[in-house]
Amino acid sequence: MKKIVVTGATGLIGRELCKELFARGDELTIFSTNIGKAKVVLPFAKEVVEWKNYDKDYSVHLDGKDAVIHLAGASVAGKRWTLSYKKEIYDSRINTTRNLVSSIEKCKQKPEVFISASAIGFYGERGDSILSETSSVGKDFLSYVCADWEKASDQFEKFDVRRVIVRTGIVLSLDDGALKKMLLPFQLYVGGQLGNGKQWFSWIHLADIISLYLFLLDNKNLKGIFNAVSSRPVQMKTFAKTLGKVLHKPSLFPVPKFILKLVMGESASAILASQKVKPEALLQAGFNFKFENLELALKDLLKIKPIA
Repeated sequence: MKKIVVTGATGLIGRELCKELFARGDELTIFSTNIGKAKVVLPFAKEVVEWKNYDKDYSVHLDGKDAVIHLAGASVAGKRWTLSYKKEIYDSRINTTRNLVSSIEKCKQKPEVFISASAIGFYGERGDSILSETSSVGKDFLSYVCADWEKASDQFEKFDVRRVIVRTGIVLSLDDGALKKMLLPFQLYVGGQLGNGKQWFSWIHLADIISLYLFLLDNKNLKGIFNAVSSRPVQMKTFAKTLGKVLHKPSLFPVPKFILKLVMGESASAILASQKVKPEALLQAGFNFKFENLELALKDLLKIKPIA
């Protein structure tokens, strides 16, 4: 049994990860800005700590824990990117990480491992270039956020705390995210690709991202940066056609780039960016993906049984 602190536990990945951790016997402490919601969503957590003041010392809740899994962060696609919301996106990642660093520094018995989410947004718009964990940072807003987010936890190496960074791609799930938003247009027979369809779409099945976190948590020799994506990225036009095929619906109605920008503003760049990302570090570490074929992944999520 491990004693684990999880932030961002009520989010898409956090909810499922906490269920798996609890099911295998781990003891959970949840850091949340909404303790009422956290207690409802995760009733099995041993402790829920209100986490709003990032100047406060939380070492009493971190001392003696085995691991911290840091998933907190305002949704990138949650709202239009006004100046105030861009600040919220940044602060909810960097300030929370700095708070965990300063609090853990004060612990007498520090956690063995700190695992932090990041995103493939780190790489920015890269066209057809193949991106690995050693590829350079991009030049847009999300690249800047991800770079500072990762840098904020650098000090853990000085504390002799194993640090793992998970650069997450597009998580496929029916509960939230890109797949959920694309389903309705297809069901109404007006589905299609976003933008020109040539941009690379680096995806991962929800089940694989959960398995991946457990893999990185349990393997004590693993540290550093890991791209959390399937080894088979596809272009957006292929993703849309595959989704249409699985749903038995046409993929005939592309959403032009200018419409996305009109509706979503600057945040459309997160959807339109082309990022052909490979999970080289994970594959070298021996992680086995359950879902690397997009069609099979979509059929599993949509509960469509393949024809024997």
